Parts: sequence; C-alpha cells; structure tokens
Amino acid sequence: MRKLFKVTLLALSLLFVGKFSNAQSKIGYVDFQSIVSQMPEAKTIKPQIDAYQKQFVTQLTAMNNELQTKGKAFQDQSKTMTDAVKATKQAELQDLQKKMQDYQATAQQQVDAKSNELVKPVTDKARAAVNDVAKEKGVNYVLDSSQGSALLVSNDGTDLTASVKTKLGIK
Repeated sequence: MRKLFKVTLLALSLLFVGKFSNAQSKIGYVDFQSIVSQMPEAKTIKPQIDAYQKQFVTQLTAMNNELQTKGKAFQDQSKTMTDAVKATKQAELQDLQKKMQDYQATAQQQVDAKSNELVKPVTDKARAAVNDVAKEKGVNYVLDSSQGSALLVSNDGTDLTASVKTKLGIK
C-alpha cells in the first residue's frame, strides 16, 4: 500500500511539474512483467529454481518423516517411560522440530537468493531495452503499468510495450 502511494504521488508530482514547466515532457508506460515473462531467458528460470528448491524439499521431507516416526514412537512408549526419560524424549522432539523450522527458513532464503540471482540479468536486460526505446521515442518518463493501479489514466502517455518487445525479439 505504501509503495502504491509513493508511485501515485510520484506520478502526480511528475504531471504537475510538467504542467508548470515550459518544456513538454513525454510520458510512456510499459507492462514490464509481461515483457520479462515473455523473454526467452525467463522461460528457463522457473525450471532452474524448481530443481534447486527440490533439494531442500527432499531434505525437509526426510526431516519430517524422522520427526513423525520419533513422535509416534514416543506416543506408543510414553506410558511405560519414567518422567525423566519422557522429558528427555520431549526435548529431543522439540529440538528436531526447531531444526526443521530453521532449515525451512534457511532454505527459503537460499531459494529466494537464487531466484533473485537468476532473474536480475533478465530484468536488467529488459530495463536497458525500455531505456533504449524511451530514448529513441523521446520519452522522458516511463511508468510500469503491470504494478496494478499505479497507472490510472494514459491519455497523454505512449505505450512502449510493443516497441520494447520488438527490441528484445519477442513476438
């Protein structure tokens, strides 16, 4: 919500500044998500991320199976255990559960980092193409129309999406 407010405020500021200055500023817009998702390089990213994520899912499944097995064994044997043994086994189960939660958090961070690492070159290439097309068409400001309602009206704007796709070789 805060990001939407900032983008809207920026867009309105740019429009008002443009009205008060003598120089005519051209505003364009692109559907950046559409451009990135249609790039050939982007189509190879998801399978790479899925393969990387599968390593962690396999390990988490093994950890979960171990926790389930030990938990069931504890339940079955808890009636015959002494209080000291019972406390030790409960602490062991809690420790295993904490390790699993920590591993899951770490795995998610690593998958996110890998995803960002793979996506960055693609978005950088798309951003460079948007910049080139904006320069070619004399557009001073380019808004991203894929961000939901950041672009409310585009009467005076120029849609650069098709030109950027052409520049990147996307049909």
